[in-house]
Amino acid sequence: MHTQPLTLRARAWRALWEVRREDAAIDGVSSLQIGGLTGFDAMAIDVSVPWPVKVPMVPGVRTHRVCRLPDELVLSGIPRVRAPLATIRGANWAASDRQAALVLALPVQQRLLVGAHLADAERCDRVRGRRALVRQLVRDIVDGAHSLGELDFAQMCRRRGLPEPDRQVVMQTKKGSIYLDVRWSSIGLVVEINGAGHVQGLEVSRDNLRQNGVTLSGDMVLSFDLVAMRLMPDEVLDQVVAAHGVLNARRAS
Repeated sequence: MHTQPLTLRARAWRALWEVRREDAAIDGVSSLQIGGLTGFDAMAIDVSVPWPVKVPMVPGVRTHRVCRLPDELVLSGIPRVRAPLATIRGANWAASDRQAALVLALPVQQRLLVGAHLADAERCDRVRGRRALVRQLVRDIVDGAHSLGELDFAQMCRRRGLPEPDRQVVMQTKKGSIYLDVRWSSIGLVVEINGAGHVQGLEVSRDNLRQNGVTLSGDMVLSFDLVAMRLMPDEVLDQVVAAHGVLNARRAS
């Protein structure tokens, strides 16, 4: 008798067995997790079957009917949908818009795929859900917004009518190349968006030195953490808008 919790792979095999269809495959976030995605806690296993097949409700399994695309499956090991399409579907099946953004951002952060792969999959996928939002988020990721904070920030700027910034800008310093999250190059305004990893170990010290170096090069640097982005978005944008005003006035004088 098995008395220990089942591993993800064991749960996936069990889900496929209980769905009882040879054309079923692990899909969405579950497929990404089997492919190595971390940082996302999904209790149920996502399984897709070709439309219009109907399958019974299975505890612990979310079944989805999809238009199966040619060559969308990884057939070695557990049958599952390839990462780009699984990401798009997982975002459309997410419980909220924020969760959808997280599903799209994490695989890119963890180098399971690149933005161009997402763009191709988004154009091919026919899953209903939050398609307009997914399309916009994919566009942000292709433009270089690789973290959830950067995705949120791009949307916030649009709502305030701010011009589109450059993202993941490479700047050369005496210490080598550094990457800036967001920069309006025409006015010299940099915005850094710091997630939880920026407060671990020596990251705070490294961030401070890096941002001080950018300031000494002549740019204005505004730094925000994700908590502020989530809980105080208006105050964050108020400061960004104010900085735009100051630097535009300085440039005009």
